[in-house]
Amino acid sequence: MRVLVCERLPIVRHGLSALLEGETDIDLIDTTASGIEAMVLTRRHRPHVVVTGLSLEGMPGLELVRRLNDEDLEPVPRVVVFSRTQNEDTIDNLLHEGVSGLLVEEVTREQLRTAVHAAADGHTMLAPQVATRLVDWYRQQDAGTEAPLRSDLDSITAREREVLTLFARGMSVEEVAATLFIGITTVRTHVYRLRCKLRLKDRAQLVSFAYRAGLMHGGTLFDKATAAPH
Repeated sequence: MRVLVCERLPIVRHGLSALLEGETDIDLIDTTASGIEAMVLTRRHRPHVVVTGLSLEGMPGLELVRRLNDEDLEPVPRVVVFSRTQNEDTIDNLLHEGVSGLLVEEVTREQLRTAVHAAADGHTMLAPQVATRLVDWYRQQDAGTEAPLRSDLDSITAREREVLTLFARGMSVEEVAATLFIGITTVRTHVYRLRCKLRLKDRAQLVSFAYRAGLMHGGTLFDKATAAPH
């Protein structure tokens, strides 16, 4: 698996690189402090995963994420962000841009390795601190549902709504399948249809949509289902 590390501060850049070095299944192709050079290296080396900080030379890390999303590359580079801030605006912006991972200063080697592998497999991993803040933030929102999302929510089937709700609770594809007593392939089909109907790129955006659309408020959906034995 090819990985590119981007960060303006040398101590952070070298620290992230050191955490990945020695992993037999990870090829650290290069490191850079520059967002512009990151684009050049991505086009040249086609990394599976780009690990980036939000502080880069030449452009903000969020802009790098947006530009990578606009690139027509194969494989599509997945982005894991290392952030020294955990404010709600940062989390929301990154989730909306479809990052595949969000880690913070206390990241361990195992967390980084897991996040990189999850991203390469098309999944999303949030640092525990970020996941906790995200859930608390959405629970405290006064507006349960963003009005423009209601028509999108009405376009999905009851089963798709069930899958979306369980995904937003942090379940894996396998756990959703076991909870709903359906096949893993069927779950993946539902996820694909959800992404098409809601015009969303990946799991992170599906989770964000579920909260913004008000699906997760009240906490009554699937209380019995999630407690059912697998």
